[in-house]
Amino acid sequence: MGNSLQDQLLKAGLVKEQTLKQARAAKHKQAKQRPASAAPIDQEAKQAAERARREKIERDRELNRQRQEEAALRAAENEVRQLVHAHRVVRDRAELAYNFTDGKTLKRIYVSREQHARIVAGTLAIVRQDAFYEVLPSEIADRLSARDPRLILVHNKPDDEPVADDPYAEYQVPDDLMW
Repeated sequence: MGNSLQDQLLKAGLVKEQTLKQARAAKHKQAKQRPASAAPIDQEAKQAAERARREKIERDRELNRQRQEEAALRAAENEVRQLVHAHRVVRDRAELAYNFTDGKTLKRIYVSREQHARIVAGTLAIVRQDAFYEVLPSEIADRLSARDPRLILVHNKPDDEPVADDPYAEYQVPDDLMW
């Protein structure tokens, strides 16, 4: 370093050679430990890393929330399946066809005469479980209706009061009338 301030101070005798070497060594150490241009880059990298960490935490929270919702939905579906399976009415000696609609399609299940009368009276209901149709008691159908009303296909509610202006009220409908 041709004519630096340190050299000039050394020539003038104001500084000793030893202190000059120590100052150079300290300056060199400081430059090695922390480069001048690295400080802003480190800050940007830290900020980017922090941003990425926050985004990852947010994604993980959202994913966990979705998984919990799916698990709750599957649990509710399983509860409905178990409820239907545990309370379904057995249709062993089914000889009568009972027609009903599922959406826009006409469906048919076979039930006994007693079950047919109870479906018409409203004490039994027909529900859809996956691709099958089951006959359930009215109380269980009400519980299912609270969870998912789309499952209930036939649930006749008995009328408590007769219609006042019904012109056919005095005519009796035969019990064995089949459509």
